[in-house]
Amino acid sequence: MALVEFTVAGALVESAEGLLLVRNQRRGGRTDWSTPGGVIDPTDASLRAGLTREVEEETFLRVTEWEGPLYEVRAVAHELGWVMRCEVHRALAFEGELVVDDPDGIVVEATFAASDACTEFLALCAPWVREPLAEWIEQRWGPDDARAYVYDVFGDDRDELRVVRT
Repeated sequence: MALVEFTVAGALVESAEGLLLVRNQRRGGRTDWSTPGGVIDPTDASLRAGLTREVEEETFLRVTEWEGPLYEVRAVAHELGWVMRCEVHRALAFEGELVVDDPDGIVVEATFAASDACTEFLALCAPWVREPLAEWIEQRWGPDDARAYVYDVFGDDRDELRVVRT
């Protein structure tokens, strides 16, 4: 089976209240929390342009200045048939009021969470989302110290995947 490759981008958006997290409604009724972002479309002028579009679609916040990437994640799921590459950037400036009205219907809630509360929000996330984000929250590195994370995902049942960080 040929693997479908796609690129996504994630946004680290912070306010005085904390880090912006969004609750995603997944297929089959599952939910998880992540930073805003999503799949970069072929029509996006650049990865950052696609990330800006995704954040605005999901939260109505318009990022006007970025730094990064701060980290990159690559996950390969052979049995599920996909390879995902994700770049995570940090918003240095944004405008607007937080409103959730995702046209894709995936993001159903959003909140700025204090660092110590993020662990609880991320508990149900996939390891390729949770682990890099938890490390960044704890260590707060910048683009000069960008990191890479690689995961192999085994299995074809989303509820019973085995994930190995390589």
